[in-house]
Amino acid sequence: MKTLYNLLTLTFYLLYSNLSYAQTLSNDLITEMEFRHVGPIGNRVTTVAGIPNDPMTYYVGAASGGVWKTIDGGLNWGPIFDNQEVHSIGAISVAPSDPMTIYVGTGESSIRSNVSIGNGVYKSEDGGETWKHLGLENTGRISRIIIHPKNRDLIYVGSLGHAYSPQKERGVFMSENGGESWKHVLFIDSNTGISDMVMDPDNSRILFAGAWQLDLKTWRRISGGPGSGIFKSVDGGINWTKLKGNGLPKKDVGKIALAMTPADPNRLYALIETGDGVPYNGKETESGELWRSDDNGKTFKLVNSNRNLGGRQAYYTRTAASTDNPNEIYFMTSDFFSSIDGGVSVTKALKGDGDEEEEYVDKNGPQLASPNWDHHEMWIDPFDGNRMAVAGDGGISISQNRGKSWLKTFLPVAQLYHVTTDNSIPYNLLTNRQDGPSMKGPSRSNMENWWHSGMIQSGLWREVGGGESGFATPDPKNPDIVWSSASGSGSLGGIVTRYNEKTKQYRQLEVWPEYAAGSYASLLKYRFQWTFPLLISPHDNKTVYVTSQHVHKTTNDGQSWEVISPDLTMNDKKMQGFSGGLTGDNIAVEYANVIYAFEESPVKQGVFWAGTNDGLVHVSQDNGKTWKNVTKNIPKLPKLGVVRNIEASKWNPAKAYLTIEFHQVGDFKPYVYKTENYGKSWEKITNGIKPGNLSYTRNIKEDPVKEGLLYLGTENALYFSNDDGENWQSLMSNLPPSPMYWIDVQEHFNDLVVGTYGRGIWILDDLSPLQQLDQNITKKEAHLFDIKPAYRFHNVTNSLQMLKEASTGQDPPKGASINYWSNGEKDIEVIITNQKNEPIKTIKEKAKKGINRLWWDFSNEKTSDIVFRTKPLYADWFTLDKNKERADQSLYSFSIMSPPGTYNITLKSGANSMTKTLKVMKDPNSEGTVEDINLQNQLVTKIYADLNTTISHINSIEVIRRQLLDLKAMLKNSSSKKEFVQMVDKLENQFLEIEKQLIQLKITGTGQDGVRYQKMLVEKLRYLAANVQISDFKPADSYVEVYEILKGRLNSIAQKFEKLKTEDLSNTLDTLRNNKIEMIVTD
Repeated sequence: MKTLYNLLTLTFYLLYSNLSYAQTLSNDLITEMEFRHVGPIGNRVTTVAGIPNDPMTYYVGAASGGVWKTIDGGLNWGPIFDNQEVHSIGAISVAPSDPMTIYVGTGESSIRSNVSIGNGVYKSEDGGETWKHLGLENTGRISRIIIHPKNRDLIYVGSLGHAYSPQKERGVFMSENGGESWKHVLFIDSNTGISDMVMDPDNSRILFAGAWQLDLKTWRRISGGPGSGIFKSVDGGINWTKLKGNGLPKKDVGKIALAMTPADPNRLYALIETGDGVPYNGKETESGELWRSDDNGKTFKLVNSNRNLGGRQAYYTRTAASTDNPNEIYFMTSDFFSSIDGGVSVTKALKGDGDEEEEYVDKNGPQLASPNWDHHEMWIDPFDGNRMAVAGDGGISISQNRGKSWLKTFLPVAQLYHVTTDNSIPYNLLTNRQDGPSMKGPSRSNMENWWHSGMIQSGLWREVGGGESGFATPDPKNPDIVWSSASGSGSLGGIVTRYNEKTKQYRQLEVWPEYAAGSYASLLKYRFQWTFPLLISPHDNKTVYVTSQHVHKTTNDGQSWEVISPDLTMNDKKMQGFSGGLTGDNIAVEYANVIYAFEESPVKQGVFWAGTNDGLVHVSQDNGKTWKNVTKNIPKLPKLGVVRNIEASKWNPAKAYLTIEFHQVGDFKPYVYKTENYGKSWEKITNGIKPGNLSYTRNIKEDPVKEGLLYLGTENALYFSNDDGENWQSLMSNLPPSPMYWIDVQEHFNDLVVGTYGRGIWILDDLSPLQQLDQNITKKEAHLFDIKPAYRFHNVTNSLQMLKEASTGQDPPKGASINYWSNGEKDIEVIITNQKNEPIKTIKEKAKKGINRLWWDFSNEKTSDIVFRTKPLYADWFTLDKNKERADQSLYSFSIMSPPGTYNITLKSGANSMTKTLKVMKDPNSEGTVEDINLQNQLVTKIYADLNTTISHINSIEVIRRQLLDLKAMLKNSSSKKEFVQMVDKLENQFLEIEKQLIQLKITGTGQDGVRYQKMLVEKLRYLAANVQISDFKPADSYVEVYEILKGRLNSIAQKFEKLKTEDLSNTLDTLRNNKIEMIVTD
């Protein structure tokens, strides 16, 4: 079946496969090419702000997923920043004097690898409805924004800098006019930025800033140095003085977090990264974690040296003081700690809701529940210390009872390293999420319940082994088997698993299972990076490759591995040393000199492409026996880049595309190349990529149908090219500007699947328009694109997650997508006919200029409408509309689901028309046969006809009864004889008795009165028809038997109705005419 489907698809698009053109399409022309979010459940948020004395409103900033807002206390959240060009958020601040004014600082300041940067500060004056960019584009990461308590235009911004190279845009910036202009009021040096700031709650002229010397590279992280320290201003930020001595550390320090409290304005807490007394680079280091000043920064004392307060210092180091108790303070690390004695002792929060037994350190005071995990920021209401919110890698958590319990929400902000698809029908998605396992979920659920339809609930996603990074890759011939490369405990970057869906278990198959936590790269036999490649050969599903500095291969399901390459990296020992700085942090993320991208040609077996995270590219044309370094052939290539991916062309074994980026050495420009001669020469293909600090490239993907059609992801945008990369144009339509980490095309369904690092997975269903579009089409008034074959899916049983949640995904619309081009706004018709050329459906809509998309759900025209012209029985209170009508079709409407087969789709635009064919495929998951479906269709076609006949009788009776009732009322108010009134009344009752056999007339549609009264013929026919075609089975005998009974009943009623019309009504009309009373309209 899948082979046939692919052949049909290829046949439709073959004519277009060699067409490429350079016409640019604006986003306005592709708005109907909409993506849909499908999951999985989200994770990392980095900052949160509430509004004092408003328990309903909060703002949350995600690590790379934008800004979100709730106005119902955290029950529901919505994105409010998607129209901006950046999605990494470092700080949010709400003006105390005007809660509608919000400032957002972009760029995450919780430092680890795989964190995104920002492009400055944004401001909203209407609660997040609209935003204005205020500049500071090159600050990279903003750690804190402070707004004057009485002047919303006086703001202070702490800039950490991107930290990848020396830069001047670090330090404290100040604006006195709401961000219209800026003063750089504190600059320490080009390697030092700001990790935190606080303002004296009693004197707004006093500010403290924590300075952090930080250097980030692909191969290392150095936290700490002489630039770090605490700075103080006493003149509103104009001048700053570094605090030295008086109890503060004397040796170099690193990241600093600060906290003050209105409960005691002289109290200042300083959480300071030291070396914890462990020698670093051959020198002694300071020891300690928490310092406290009780005299507004004049003197300090060390109050706690517990390493739990800072944890992995670069990633955490955040603290918050209670607003009503100067001795109550909170610490955010992987766990959540609190103190009620000024930080002298701390208590670890339980990971449940306070009802679990768990070991904790220095228990002191009431036991709190942990908000989530890997905590990054905390907001406490300045007027109510019981109300607080915490942002972390486990989402957003809100407490109204001082942390005893939390409302926890996972927003749809999943950070995904890669995404792949399997060949199931419908297909599944596989991915590796930061702070989650390798996981698998459906591309569509085909589920409905009482509340919603087409939801992809988070519970439909499940673990498939692996870990939070790397690749989850399905076997192309057996989708039950999933291979994953990942990071985690133990071997960190070296995990390899093979999962079997049938057993729901996986086997661990590391190449070299040596415990490596804390080890830097030069200490290891094999350098497996955090997110190393795993590839199943496109020519042999039993051959699997993974990469360290070497290429490793297994042909026996991982039982053994062989090395098939030399070290393909620079193997520079200077890039393989200790990482972290004062606080060591060696977890494979910063491993350099590794193969980061690896592909085999889908055209020719044994042609390999390998790219490293130190900027080298190698090619092998002999199954790995020899390798050629082709890096020098890439023109004007800087050094020390990360080869993000290599896309081996399916059209030519000598052709490949390459994305390489240098943002971790301070170069944010895009670098994309292609070769058509095994790397002997390369061409740079970046024209059309919007310049900026977020333009560095992440992934390139070749379209499998149309040669020369490419897709490209950067740090904040998705592009496509229809001329083999010569020109790029935006494909964002409704996509949020999150990092576009990985792209896949599911060939069987012809869908574009995008894995973002911040907003989960998005699917663009049906790439047909992009694959077929050319200059000839865009010059036409209208054009109907070839239509891809479509499956006639039925619903499956629903999960028990009946309600939507924040991370719920969305199914595509049911049916087949029909795509057409229009050169302007106009009325169009799409007419669908069956194999007998009988019209079965007409769809009318207003076309937009550009690509248009509509969906046919395989239904025929629905049955005729019932138009009631009388009130329900015994419901004189019921109100008819101004036309004395009421309509409610929910109980009576029915459409036939067209059977599998070939259909003609005709687009009519004015005097022009164009026809294409559509192949409708049987749901391969259903038990029924095509013969069963045809038998089903024969029966529902009969019921459909009888339903329309019944509805026609009902409508005719309603017309007659309405006039009879009006006539009776008129006669009562005239001088007409009483016998005429009785005659009309008797006749109306005769029609009523017939109608009561056709439909239940007591139903008002209120008070659940559908269950109060017996159902009559139209309801029974409609129920029968709907149940006959609920799935792909031939009708059971009982359905046929019931139908025959209902058919006989309809015939009997129809005879009575016809007799009543032709005899009784006719006689009555004659009598009325003879007495000069106008006749009744009967149709």
